[in-house]
Amino acid sequence: MQPVCSCSIARVQGSGVASPSQDSDRAELSTLRAQVDDLTRRVVAVAEHYDDTPDSAISADLFAAERSLSAARRQLDRATAHLES
Repeated sequence: MQPVCSCSIARVQGSGVASPSQDSDRAELSTLRAQVDDLTRRVVAVAEHYDDTPDSAISADLFAAERSLSAARRQLDRATAHLES
C-alpha cells in the first residue's frame, strides 16, 4: 500500500515564522481533516442503518470505527495546532 501523502510536516522551532512548507502542510492537514469528517459521517450513516436490526454487531463495529475516526480528527487538530504555534 502506498502512502496517501508524500508531504513532510515542517516545523521551524522557536522562530514563530511559518515557512512555505508549513503553509502547505497546514493546507494538507485541513484537507485530511475534511476527509476524516466525511468518512465519519458516512460510517455513522451505515451504522445507524444496522442499529436496530439482527445485524447490530455490524453497527457496533461501525460505531467503534467512528470513535477511531474521531480520535484521528483530534490528532490532526493537535498537529495543526503545533504548526500554528
